[in-house]
Amino acid sequence: MPQPDYKMILIVEDDIKLACLIRNYLVDHGFQVHYAENGEEGLKLAQSLTPDLIILDLMMPLMDGLSVCRNLQSWFNGRIIVLTASDEDMDQVAALEMGAHDYVNKPIHPRVLLARIRALLRRDEIRPGQSATNQSASSQSNTDQTKDDEYISYGQLSLHKGRRQTQLDGNPIPLTEAEFELLWFLANNPEQPLSRDRIMKELRGIEHDGLDRAIDNRIVALRKKLDDIKGLPRRIITVRGKGYMFITDQW
Repeated sequence: MPQPDYKMILIVEDDIKLACLIRNYLVDHGFQVHYAENGEEGLKLAQSLTPDLIILDLMMPLMDGLSVCRNLQSWFNGRIIVLTASDEDMDQVAALEMGAHDYVNKPIHPRVLLARIRALLRRDEIRPGQSATNQSASSQSNTDQTKDDEYISYGQLSLHKGRRQTQLDGNPIPLTEAEFELLWFLANNPEQPLSRDRIMKELRGIEHDGLDRAIDNRIVALRKKLDDIKGLPRRIITVRGKGYMFITDQW
């Protein structure tokens, strides 16, 4: 018998049959689960219940999932997983830009959804790898660096973990929660290629399935926001066949 998680989840989904399937599965695994069948009702329940996590369908009547995400972004402190039947990257990117932390494609596989939920709920307990502290003195001498558990700076880039703040050249950079987590992990492991599989295991607690484009989409978004789109990327580069690399002396 699964141990109860005592975490509250709100499902916002107009497909009642699917919502019941998800609710029953999560209840069996120890979660408290509430349900709303449209976006407007979902927002009301989110405000009154303050759940730990919201499972949100993108395509709904009255108010679609992106509109719900946009509203939640300004005040909701929990996690958001969006459900989408679309294979369009732009839909997924838009949801992530609006504050979603993850997405799951339909048809839903309950075990996969459960793994994503648990990974998101324990993310705050996962500390990024500390391998960057083993950097050689010669690599550190190439740039002005400051690092501790809560603060990182490289040149004109500074990250404050507790405040979820990012600044570049003295200007605040608005990042989603998922984008900040990815940038923090990259900055904690600079000058080494990080595979999608390693990033997924660190940030989601699951292996990369070879199809999920969430990491790639967030890299694209980070490059755009960090002014790394003129010509070839130089701050967060792609290492062919190996992954992504954070470059310390380009900030």
